Amino acid sequence: SNGLTAAETKDFFEQKPRPDDVLLKLRAGNDHFCAGTSQHTNNTSERRKLAATVNQGQYAYVTVLSCSDSRVPVELIFDAGIMDIFTIRVAGNVCNTDEAGSIEYGACHVNTPLIVIMGHSLCGAVTAITQAAKGHDHKLEKNIPPLLASIVPVARKVIAEHPGLSDAELVTVCTEESVWQSIKNLFMASAAIRKMVKTNKIKIVGAIYDIESGKVKWLPEEKVAGIFEQVEKDPERSQTVFAE
Repeated sequence: SNGLTAAETKDFFEQKPRPDDVLLKLRAGNDHFCAGTSQHTNNTSERRKLAATVNQGQYAYVTVLSCSDSRVPVELIFDAGIMDIFTIRVAGNVCNTDEAGSIEYGACHVNTPLIVIMGHSLCGAVTAITQAAKGHDHKLEKNIPPLLASIVPVARKVIAEHPGLSDAELVTVCTEESVWQSIKNLFMASAAIRKMVKTNKIKIVGAIYDIESGKVKWLPEEKVAGIFEQVEKDPERSQTVFAE
């Protein structure tokens, strides 16, 4: 638990900005980053002292699942600092059990009103899987294939549907599709997240970060709603909110 009473948790939700306001804040932060005018607020010694004395749930406003890639520095991209972003980073921004559990923690215990699932250009994980799907695979260490397994059907589907794409175009399309796949996997795995979406406590959005320009492209929100509706009808979806 977050160590808070139900009333305190409710207060945190009421203090937090609305999901759309968080999106505006992230957009503005990304504009600063791209323009080289980052404010670097909340990176001070005062903020560190504060972090040692308060609950992060009072301050963090977004949970971000992104790739571990060293070229994707999440806090810098959004001109954010200490106690702003509950960050989960994993190769290929996949959403398996560890990531779904971490997102549940961010949403349900740190009370972040927004969840962002963010892919990025030139993703090595997506490139490796698309190459493998085209028959150009190479040896991967033992734990990598199960980690990236959810991208494999995505790559096969994109290759089948778009046979004329170049390798670079293929990676671009697969990167976006893998963001949708991670959102679907999250909805399938987490009844808690679906419940919070239904009650408008949280919003989930997809995004793609462009490594060269530094710009974050926000993906259409109606697509998230479509995935949500699809999962709600899926008999395989998890329906248990709490662990036994």
